Amino acid sequence: MGRRSPRRITPGYLENAGLFYLERYATSAANFRRVLMSKVRRSALFHGTDVEEGVQWVEDLIVRYQRSGLLDDRRYADTKVAQLHRRGAAIRQIQGKLREKGVAADVIEGALESLREGAERPDLAAAVAYVRRRRLGPFRAPDARVERFQRDLAALGRAGFPYDISRDVLQAESPAALEALLEEDG
Repeated sequence: MGRRSPRRITPGYLENAGLFYLERYATSAANFRRVLMSKVRRSALFHGTDVEEGVQWVEDLIVRYQRSGLLDDRRYADTKVAQLHRRGAAIRQIQGKLREKGVAADVIEGALESLREGAERPDLAAAVAYVRRRRLGPFRAPDARVERFQRDLAALGRAGFPYDISRDVLQAESPAALEALLEEDG
């Protein structure tokens, strides 16, 4: 059985598709535009519909959803920053993910500012969450810690954490020592 052919784009179809997407996912206006425009382009290729007309329908929907509060880049950025930080994402990684979703730089900085107000070094708390989740450093078996130190350090570096924070977190003697390090910071 082959792939289904794309639906013919109408304003009603785009609205339904947009609402269905927003029910399932939090997103930025730019990413929402990307999702709907892919539907418009597929319809234009398959059915010969007018892309420019589809662009106008998408832009009208975005304006309407922004006015009603369904699409709000600031709220999306605040939520995504908190979520990613809790999971152990470094500030640099968070910035990259939000840029990837089309969030404006000033909105990203505003969301990160609230994170920075909570702790002097927010990357420290994220690094602790990251090593806990990945079972690195102090969460490894004591006999494997020394031989895996360089690998763990590289993993933290790839995740976007600065060297000094990575080293401090990995050199902690135990998970309890990590908690003490967090309390010193916060």
